[in-house]
Amino acid sequence: MQKINTVSLTENVKNWLSNSNQPKILHIFDEVCNLINENREILSIVNAEVGNGPFNLVIEEPVLFTKHLDVESPILIEDKQIKIRDLIISFAYAQVWNPMPRWEKLRKNKDEIINRLSLLQIDNENEAILQFSNPLSLAIINADILTIKNISSKLAGLGMGLTPAGDDYLMGAMYAAWMIHLQEVAKKITEEIANVAIPLTTSLSGAWLRSAAKGEAGELWHEFFDALIEDQNIYMPMSKILSVGETSGSDALMGFLSVVNSSLQEG
Repeated sequence: MQKINTVSLTENVKNWLSNSNQPKILHIFDEVCNLINENREILSIVNAEVGNGPFNLVIEEPVLFTKHLDVESPILIEDKQIKIRDLIISFAYAQVWNPMPRWEKLRKNKDEIINRLSLLQIDNENEAILQFSNPLSLAIINADILTIKNISSKLAGLGMGLTPAGDDYLMGAMYAAWMIHLQEVAKKITEEIANVAIPLTTSLSGAWLRSAAKGEAGELWHEFFDALIEDQNIYMPMSKILSVGETSGSDALMGFLSVVNSSLQEG
């Protein structure tokens, strides 16, 4: 048996660990193992290099999950530990990480931030997404819920992979909604997007959309937002987001910037 300590987790993960009775392995990758419980909620056990996320349990020592586990590996949660085959993952002393970016600071400085971001351009040739870009952006800016729901239903699940491109785009657009609107409006917009999109896409993608609807984001987005707040160089955090997946990062960043840039034009 190999015992591994956990570096960090979120309150979402703590709740998942407390309330999951029949978890199963959903996906196994070299650096990530995704679990799913009876409520279709996701927990991602990740190496520290992957970093914090709304439903990530970050472990201290790197593990090659594909070497140790398969989708049939039994899972037992007890005594502040997850036992999966020959791995014992202790979360007794994990630090709690807050997945909520500093939205109030972003809103307070949104005019300066929007002007700064207007100089950026993300190259994306996905015509299936681009046809919905302007209509969705305008609908989000105007809080046009009916149009938002209609377009979200077309983007949800659009594309290949565990997080289809259409969902990644929606997630980025949801982050923009949290920055440009007051909390109550942003919450309404993003919840409507999630409610429409989640039943139409994958479990993992749905977990990211559900988190975005609560205003939660992964560590790379936190770094990007912090750089915007502190008026620091944004190209390094942007490059990290762009490197996520084959197109996931660029699709999400395009969704964010499309809404932000449209808000400047509308303003």
